[in-house]
Amino acid sequence: MKRLYLLLFVCLAAWLLGGCSTLGFSRNIDGNVPLNKAATEVPENQLLDVWVELFDPGTLPEDEDDAMGLSMDIRDAEARYMPEQLRSAMEATGYWGAVRVVPQNTEGAELLVRGTIIESDGEQLELEITALDATGREWFNRSYEEEIEADAYRRSENSGDDVFYSLYHAIANDLAAFRQQLTAKDIVSIHQVAELRFAADLSPEAFSDYLSLDSKGRYNVTRLPAAGEPMFRRVLAIRDRDFLLIDTLNGHFDNFIREMDAPYTEWRKARIEEAEALRKVENDALKRKLIGAAAILGAVVLESSNGGNYGTSVLRDSLILGGAYAIKSGFDRGAESEIHRDTIIELDESFSSEAKPLVVEVEGEVHELTGSAEVQYAQWRALLKRIYASETGFAGS
Repeated sequence: MKRLYLLLFVCLAAWLLGGCSTLGFSRNIDGNVPLNKAATEVPENQLLDVWVELFDPGTLPEDEDDAMGLSMDIRDAEARYMPEQLRSAMEATGYWGAVRVVPQNTEGAELLVRGTIIESDGEQLELEITALDATGREWFNRSYEEEIEADAYRRSENSGDDVFYSLYHAIANDLAAFRQQLTAKDIVSIHQVAELRFAADLSPEAFSDYLSLDSKGRYNVTRLPAAGEPMFRRVLAIRDRDFLLIDTLNGHFDNFIREMDAPYTEWRKARIEEAEALRKVENDALKRKLIGAAAILGAVVLESSNGGNYGTSVLRDSLILGGAYAIKSGFDRGAESEIHRDTIIELDESFSSEAKPLVVEVEGEVHELTGSAEVQYAQWRALLKRIYASETGFAGS
C-alpha cells in the first residue's frame, strides 16, 4: 500500500512540475466527435494566429504486406492535404485569429502546430501532433488514431466532410481547450514574443537582445521597443507583407486540395474496399486449406485404425481427393488475393500521377508547391531581409 501511495505521489508531482503541457498522450477516436465552438466572440486582442506546418510524411511500413502498394508520392500529397483539413476545423471553432498553412521551419508563429503521419492507408489514420507557442511553451505532444469502415465513405459523400473529420475535430478541440487555460497576460506575452522573434530573425543585429532564452528553452522579453520606434514599425510593416505571401501560398494550397479531393477520396474508398476483399479472400483460402488438411489427416487416421477393407479404402480415397481439392482451391483463392494486391498498387500509382503538385508563378518565378514551397518561402524571407537592410542600413543574418 505504501508503494502505491508513493507511486501516486510521484505521478502527481511529475504532473504539477510539468505545468500545463501534456506529453505522450494518445487518443483513439471512436465515433462522432462534434467540434467545440466558441459560445461567444473572442475579443480580437485575445486571439492567437495559428500556423499549421506542412506535415512530415513519415515513413512507409517496412513489411510489404503492411505497405500494400502505398507510395511516398501519396504520403507527400497527404502531408499537404491533412494540414488543410486541420486548418478548416480550427477556423470553424471561432477560438483563433488567422489560421494559415506554412512550410516547415517557418519563424514567427504565435501558435505553431506540427504533425507527422504515422499511418495512413484509407482505413486507418494516425497522426502525431505537437503544438507550441511563440514563447517556446509546448502545449502538448499527442498521437491521434482512428479506424473506419468502407461505409464511412458512402456516408461522407452526403456530408461533404473528410471521412476522418472526427480526428481533426479532436485535435482542434484539444487545442481550443488548452487555449482556454491561458490568461490574458499569457496571450499578451505570446503576441510580444512572436513579434520580437520575427524581428530578431529579420535583423539579429538590431533585435537579438530584446529576448532571452532560459534553460527550459523558453523565450522571455528582456525589453520592449520604444513606442513608435521607427525600425520596429518597419519590421511590423514587413511582417504584414510576409502574411500576404503566406496567404498567397495558402491560395495555392487551397487549389491543390480542391483538385486532389475527389481522386484522393475515390482512391481511399477503393483501397479500403480492396483491402476488405483481400482479407475475405485470404480468410476463405485459409479455411479451405485447413479443411483439406483435416480431410487428409482423417483419411490417414481412418486407414491406420480400420485396415485396408474396401469400404474404408473408398472413404479414405474420397477424403484424400476432397482434401487435395480443398487445398488446391485454397491456393487458387490465395492467387486471387494477389490480383487484389495488384489492384491496390495500380490505384496507388494512378493516384500518384493525379496528385502531382501545382505549378505556380510567384514574384515572376515559376515554382512547384511540392518540395519547392519551402525553398520558395526561404527565398522570400531572404528578400524581406534585403528589403529591411536597404531601408534601415542594418544587415540581416
